[in-house]
Order: sequence, then C-alpha cells, then structure tokens
Amino acid sequence: MARVLLFGRLADQAGWREREIEAADLSTLRASLSQADPVLGEALAGPGVQVAVDKTIVRGEAALSAASEVAFLPPMSGG
Repeated sequence: MARVLLFGRLADQAGWREREIEAADLSTLRASLSQADPVLGEALAGPGVQVAVDKTIVRGEAALSAASEVAFLPPMSGG
C-alpha cells in the first residue's frame, strides 16, 4: 500500500494528513481518492497542485509500489 500524504489546505480539506492506500499507479490512486471524497478529488486536480512520488516531483503518470510515498502539495504563494 502506498503511503499518501496531504499538505496545507489539502489536508485541512480532507480532514487527514496521512493514509495507506492500495494503488498500482498515480491515476488509480487519484481515482480512488476522488471516489472516496469528490471534493478532495477536485482539489487535487486543481491548478498548481503538485505531486511528489518518493520525494521527486512528477508530472503525468507514475507507477507505484507498496513502498511508495505519494505527497500532494498545494499551490505555494510567496512574496
């Protein structure tokens, strides 16, 4: 099972910061999260949200293993 981490407003919105979820790839993981919580699924697909798999930012698809760590990072603002 992949270790899923949510940060910032994503964690606040979901009501959790860490979960173990069974998924073979990133698209399956996103679908599972969206099915369980459609509002969270919409937030994860929003502009500026980045995904890191095993501490590396990925764009598009990525395979996951039982030891994978997937972090969803909200958009950052700075000044």
